[in-house]
Amino acid sequence: MIPTDAQLVLRRHYPTSPEQVWLLWTTAAGISSWWAPEGFSTSVEVLELRPGGELVYTMTATGRQQIAFMEQAGMPLSTRSRKEFVDVEEPSRLAYTSTIDFVPDLEPYEHLTVVTLERTTSGTDVTMEIERLHDDVWTERLWAGRSNELDNLARVVASASLHGELRRY
Repeated sequence: MIPTDAQLVLRRHYPTSPEQVWLLWTTAAGISSWWAPEGFSTSVEVLELRPGGELVYTMTATGRQQIAFMEQAGMPLSTRSRKEFVDVEEPSRLAYTSTIDFVPDLEPYEHLTVVTLERTTSGTDVTMEIERLHDDVWTERLWAGRSNELDNLARVVASASLHGELRRY
């Protein structure tokens, strides 16, 4: 269940440095390694890491079940998305707007996400503040999607930790 506050806040701790989390969040290889939910892949096409710069990527269904679901729902297997960076403070703060242009019968609008990375004695605390969407159903989907992203990021960090240092993405 998502909180009822106007602003949604997700928090996670990762046992690695803010610099490493930053690389995973701000490079094409890093984003591609964790951004998509299970059964999907992400391909970064444009990455301009500066205020006013954009991130353009395509998410594609790759898993058998996900492909079948998308086809049954009459949805495309690939979706192109765009974000514009509002604030870039390496390695502690990243803010971006997402264009919400995929909701049937709704005019496109912008949605803000703010990510802060805070160094701790055991790694990095990540706080993700996200605006609610236009209704509770879509807000619930957003909450689940962002939670899944942060869980995927944890798996990438844990896997890299098992195999030595995280690489420079």
